[in-house]
Amino acid sequence: MSTIQEKKADVKKKVQLSRSDKIYYAIVYALIIVLTLAVLYPLVYVVSASFSSGRAVSSGKVVLFPVEPSIYGYQRVLEYTSIWIGYRNTIFYTVVGTIINIVVTLMCAYALSRKGLRGRGFFTFMFTFTMIFSGGMIPSYILMRNLKILNTVWAMLLPGALSVYNMVVTRTFLQSNIPDDLLEAAKIDGCSDIQFFFKIVLPLSKAIIAVISLYYAVGHWNAYFNAFLYLNDKKLYPLQIFLRQVLVLGDVDTEMVDEEILLQMQNLRDVLKYAIIVVSTAPLMCAYPFVQKYFVKGVMIGSLKG
Repeated sequence: MSTIQEKKADVKKKVQLSRSDKIYYAIVYALIIVLTLAVLYPLVYVVSASFSSGRAVSSGKVVLFPVEPSIYGYQRVLEYTSIWIGYRNTIFYTVVGTIINIVVTLMCAYALSRKGLRGRGFFTFMFTFTMIFSGGMIPSYILMRNLKILNTVWAMLLPGALSVYNMVVTRTFLQSNIPDDLLEAAKIDGCSDIQFFFKIVLPLSKAIIAVISLYYAVGHWNAYFNAFLYLNDKKLYPLQIFLRQVLVLGDVDTEMVDEEILLQMQNLRDVLKYAIIVVSTAPLMCAYPFVQKYFVKGVMIGSLKG
């Protein structure tokens, strides 16, 4: 027993940190705590402000916890019936748009990952060229008009069908994790390119599919500019447009109302602003913990881009 205790004591002595190491770790932990609070506090403040009264928010009484707790802001937002139309449309755009994005991205990435593809360098250049230069807003609008998809759901789905960055990251993943020897072995067994793609490439690419799916889904959920530019029919508006309208409805001409009513309207706008932030981001915040582990893989994959 004494021998074991002596060995444990020796191990503790070996792992004891020097004074400089202790100072270093103390500084690192302090920075981590400060950065965590800097990121976490705005989120906590937004939620607390959304559950506080407009008067408390406007007067700056809300610091960390809700003051004069109230759900009036959420009631005003959710009683706006068009919000539910926006939720329906946004869910549709997110689900269908992400599926289109994944299909197009995987097809392009897989083709460009094949070393035997003729003109591979040229096609890669053409894709990456669009990351630097684009047609611009007016030519894009004219293109949507000529394609006759203005004021249709396709105006929200097709213009962003492919993100070149996500395609390049996916191509790099396929090149790094699916060796050519695997394709040759599959062909020896009589596997065609299509069978190889569906039966081998896709099952081995679950990590990158999860990563780019999340990236695309977040982009569709927050989509605002394309809807603002291409849609006129309110039945097709996404959630972000309706939430903007809720705020716009709270704007009034200061010369047409007395000071008391103006103060009430200002209080309402303040609490509506935070309630809208929560309503628009809550679904994504709830989904994030389930796919958080894939973010690390996505960062590592992106670091190998080339």
